[in-house]
Amino acid sequence: MMRLPILAAVLLGAASPLLAGEAVTGAVGAAGAVPGVTVSIQGRDAFSRPLPGLDPAHRAAFHAGRSLFQQVWTVGPSEVRPDLDGLGPLFNRQSCIACHAKNGRGEPPEGEDDAMRSTLLRLSVPVGKPGGVPEPHPAYGDQFNPDGIPGMPGEGIATLVWRDQVERLADGTPVALRRPELRLRNLAYGPLEPNVMTSVRMAPPVIGLGLLEAVPEADLLALADPDDRDGDGVRGRINLVWDAARGAFAVGRFGLKANQPSLRQQNAGAFDGDLGLTSTLFPRHGCMAAQTACGAVAGLSEKAGLELSDEQLDLVTLYIRSLAVPARRNADDPLVRVGEGLFTAAGCPACHVPTLRTGPAPALPELADHTIHPYTDLLLHDMGEGLADGRPDFQATGRQWRTPPLWGLGLTAAVADRATYLHDGRARSPLEAILWHGGEAEAAREVVRRMPSLNRKALLAFLDSL
Repeated sequence: MMRLPILAAVLLGAASPLLAGEAVTGAVGAAGAVPGVTVSIQGRDAFSRPLPGLDPAHRAAFHAGRSLFQQVWTVGPSEVRPDLDGLGPLFNRQSCIACHAKNGRGEPPEGEDDAMRSTLLRLSVPVGKPGGVPEPHPAYGDQFNPDGIPGMPGEGIATLVWRDQVERLADGTPVALRRPELRLRNLAYGPLEPNVMTSVRMAPPVIGLGLLEAVPEADLLALADPDDRDGDGVRGRINLVWDAARGAFAVGRFGLKANQPSLRQQNAGAFDGDLGLTSTLFPRHGCMAAQTACGAVAGLSEKAGLELSDEQLDLVTLYIRSLAVPARRNADDPLVRVGEGLFTAAGCPACHVPTLRTGPAPALPELADHTIHPYTDLLLHDMGEGLADGRPDFQATGRQWRTPPLWGLGLTAAVADRATYLHDGRARSPLEAILWHGGEAEAAREVVRRMPSLNRKALLAFLDSL
C-alpha cells in the first residue's frame, strides 16, 4: 500500500485541491513495462505484438496462427486451397479479423441504415430450469446470421437505433448517453416470438487472453463471493459452463458472460457461429429444422469432413494465447497517481482486481508464473437493469456480465476507427461506460458522479494510462 500525496491546486492551475484536503490511500498498480508480459508499443498496432520471449518455434506458430486469424474463408470447394474453404452455409463474417480489427474492439452500427459488422446478436427462448445450456430459437438458432453462401438466404438484417438521454453529474456537468434499441427486418424464416430473448454482443479485444487463461482456477474460486461475506455489496460469481472437450461442466472465464471455459473452445465456437466452420469441438452445422436449404448443404458438408482441422484451431489458439499487452504509460505522472488512488477509493478494484498471478501453463510455458495487472476478476456481477439484456447464459442471469479487463483501455482509440465501450458499444468514452454501471457497481458509479471535475480528470487520466 502506498499513501498518495494530494496535488496542490497550483499544479493543475485550479483553485482548489483535488479532494478538499483529504488524502487518498490505495494500492498502486504496475508502473510501465512488466517483463515477459508487456510490450512498449502504441498506435494502431498496439494490440498486435507477441509476448516477449516466445521461443522460435512458438514465434513461428504465432505468425502462422495470425495468418489464419486474418484469413478470408471461401465457400469452396477449392482446388487451390482446400484447407481454406467451408464458409457457411450461414455466417456472420468471413474472417476473424473482420470483427476484431487490429485485435481490438468491434464497432456497433451507427444507426438503423447501418448493418451489424463487428457486433452479433445472440438468441434463445426461455427454459424451465436455469443454469443449463441456453435453448436456441427453433427457427434462427442461438446466433442471428445475416449472410449466406450463394443461393442461401441469410436470416435477415439486424441493426440498432440509438435513443439519447442526458445524465447530469453532481456539479451540473451534462454527459450525453445513448441506449440501443434492436431492429430486425427481412426475416427469412418468419417472425420472432414475443418471448424470444436477445443479446447484442460487440467483439471485445483479444489481448492478454493467454495470461488470463493461465490464472489458476483456485484463484478465481477464492475471489468469488456470491454471498457477500465481506459485506461490500459486491457478489462475484463463477459461471459453470459446458466444456465440449471434457464433456462436463467447468468454470467459465471467457466471453462477455464468462460462458466459455477455454480459449480453444472460445475460438472453435467463433469459427462455428460466425463463419460456419465445423471442428472436432463443434462438428455439426447450426442449421435449424426450418432452414431446409441450409440443412441440405450442411449434410453434404458434414459428409465431406471437418472444415477446420485441429492443427488450424491449435495455431489460431496459440496466436490468441500469445498476444501481448501494451505497457502502461505515464504511470508516474502525478495526476495519474492521484487518479489511481481515486479508483481504489471509489471501490472499483472490488471487481476490476488490479493484480493476478499466472500458474503453470503447459500449453505455452512462456505464460507461467507472471504477476499481471489486468484489472479483472473474471467473475460475473449484477450490473443493474440499465445494462441488463434479460438473457440467461448458463448460470449468468440477464443482469450479470463478466468483469472486462481494463489493460489496454487507454489505447482503444488509437487501435479502433471508432472507440466504443461496454458489451454493446453504447458508451463512447470511459466516463459514459462508468455512468451505465448499476447493481453491484452503483455505489462506485455514484462516487464518480459526485466527484469534482478535477477528480474526474485524474481518474480518467489513470484509466487512460492503462
